[in-house]
Amino acid sequence: MNTEVFKRIFLSLFVVALLPVGAVSEAAIDDAVLKDTALEDVIAGEWRSVDDKSRDTSRRPGESLQFWGLKPGASILEVQPGAGWWTQILAPYAARTGGRYAATAADLGNPNLSEAARKGRADFAATYANEKLYGKIELVNWGATAAPLPEGSYDFILVSRSIHGWMRNEGALDRNLGLLARALKKGGVLAIEQHRGNPGPQDPKAANGYVTEAFVIEAAQKVGLKLDGRSEINANARDTKDHPFGVWTLPPTRSTVPYGSGKPADPAFDRSKYDAIGESDRMTLRFVRSAD
Repeated sequence: MNTEVFKRIFLSLFVVALLPVGAVSEAAIDDAVLKDTALEDVIAGEWRSVDDKSRDTSRRPGESLQFWGLKPGASILEVQPGAGWWTQILAPYAARTGGRYAATAADLGNPNLSEAARKGRADFAATYANEKLYGKIELVNWGATAAPLPEGSYDFILVSRSIHGWMRNEGALDRNLGLLARALKKGGVLAIEQHRGNPGPQDPKAANGYVTEAFVIEAAQKVGLKLDGRSEINANARDTKDHPFGVWTLPPTRSTVPYGSGKPADPAFDRSKYDAIGESDRMTLRFVRSAD
C-alpha cells in the first residue's frame, strides 16, 4: 500500500480510537477509513484532462466507486475501457494503494484481428506506460475467440456502458457475463454502469443503447451472480429516452446522424434540447460472486 495512504488511514483509525467506548459504530469506522483513501486524490489528479473532469458531475466517480465497494489494494479489471475515462482514475488508484490494474484489450491470438484493433491496443498500452503514475498495467485478451480469463483473479470488475453493445451479437451477453463471473474472486464485485431503459419489453438488440434494469439483473443472475445493491447515483430524470439517434444523441457523443452510419455530422441539427438533458439516465448495480 502507498505510504501516504497508509499514514492517512492510520490517522483516521487513531482518531476513532480516541472516541468514547460505545460511541463508534462499525459504519463510523468504515466512513473514517473511506474518507482517507487515495480515491479523492486520484479523482482530483492533474493528469486527468479538463474534459474528463468536466464529466464528474454527471458520472460521479467517487460516489459510484464507493457504492460499488472498491477497496485499497484491490485487483481490478476494467472491461472495454474505451477512451480511458475510468482508467485515469482506476489505474492510479491501484498503483497508490498496492493494488493491481488490468484492462481487456483486442485479442492478439485472433488470426483475423484487424490492424486498427491491434493499433488500438498498442496505443492504449503506450498511453498508460508511465508506471510511476499508473503502475504496471496488464492487458488481457478479450473477444469471441479469446481464452477464458483466469478463474478467481479479480476483486473488482467494472463494466461501464458495454452491455448494449454485447446484445448486438448473438450469445455475447451470456458468454461475457459468464467469463466475468468466473474471473471474480469469491466475494468479488461486478460493478455495472449502463444506460437505463424504461421498464417494459426489452429490444433484444438494444438498438437505441438503452437496456432495462430488470433485463441486466436477470442476465447477471443467470450466470450465478447475486444482486448486492442498486443505486440512483447516476439517475437523470430529464432523460426521455426517445431521442432521434438513440442514447448517442446525448452528450458526450452528441450524434447528429445515425450512430455508426459513417455519415458526416448534420450542422443544421438543433442540439440544444439534448445538450440540456445531459448524459443519460443510468443504472448503477453491484453484483457479487458467492463466497461459498
